Amino acid sequence: MPDEKPVVLMTEGSDERPLKWLRERANVIEAASGTEAFDRTLPEAAGLAVRTYTRVDAALLARAPKLRVVGRGGVGIENIDVPACRKVGVQVVYTPDANTLAVGDFVFGYLLQILRPWNFFRDQAYAPAEFKRIRNTVRGRQLNEMTIGILGMGRVGRRVGNIASRGFGMRVLYNDLIDVSARVDFPAESVSKDRLYRESDILSLHVTMLPGNENLVGAEQLKLLKPASVVINTSRGEVLDAAALAQAIKSGHVYGAALDVYHPEPPGADFPLLGLDRVLLTPHLAARTYTAMENMSWVVKDIYEVLCGRAPRYPAP
Repeated sequence: MPDEKPVVLMTEGSDERPLKWLRERANVIEAASGTEAFDRTLPEAAGLAVRTYTRVDAALLARAPKLRVVGRGGVGIENIDVPACRKVGVQVVYTPDANTLAVGDFVFGYLLQILRPWNFFRDQAYAPAEFKRIRNTVRGRQLNEMTIGILGMGRVGRRVGNIASRGFGMRVLYNDLIDVSARVDFPAESVSKDRLYRESDILSLHVTMLPGNENLVGAEQLKLLKPASVVINTSRGEVLDAAALAQAIKSGHVYGAALDVYHPEPPGADFPLLGLDRVLLTPHLAARTYTAMENMSWVVKDIYEVLCGRAPRYPAP
């Protein structure tokens, strides 16, 4: 009699092809965390596939005696207590390179909208006088004349730096906790955090949510930025003090900002950056391309590798 397929509990969905692939090899149950179906399935699950909003901690693991692997479809794994998993023999896998290109593109989409006023028209053309007034008065800033400071030089940070340097001819500065110079194959200079803030026209955040990174960029750091600077955050909402950023924009010290992540997420009606000029707010969309979403969903391959007793391609660090 053939072995039964392992039970894999999936909490936040998957793209069609990876889901079909896994269904051919496992008994897949889709159920959001906290639902009756989730609570019923968890004790039988050998694998758990999560994304952003499922918290895997010691309390959950205590309810999952058969669990062998947790897969995070995404880059950050801060919603997974990796030491707690390892303590009970549960492997953690993820997809560190799934959305690198998508997020890198998104950063420059932000910058071009903030720094180059578009003044679109669609339903009707501007009257001739208004057309000429806009053309004669609107001015933007060129990226090749600017310095971008990248805080966190991981995969996405390096992608942003590569586009900035080789695509737009920008000066690139960066800061990372570890020496990543061997992985930086474009013109860029590693500098201290203070120097990064003082010399950057654009500050782009690409750090993970490690303990101690809460409000990593707050009022003190924002004061160091060059006047008329721009702040971009596509990493984690917790690392940026949104209230301090709002104050810096209102004072005129920071020219503009773009945020795709928040703390808490989604932000509430009292979010301090609402209603400000030259501020772009998007609902966590930077990785939302068809290709990146499918790439993240292929975490199921590493989940299955672990269930088969084989080494995964991307174990958690």
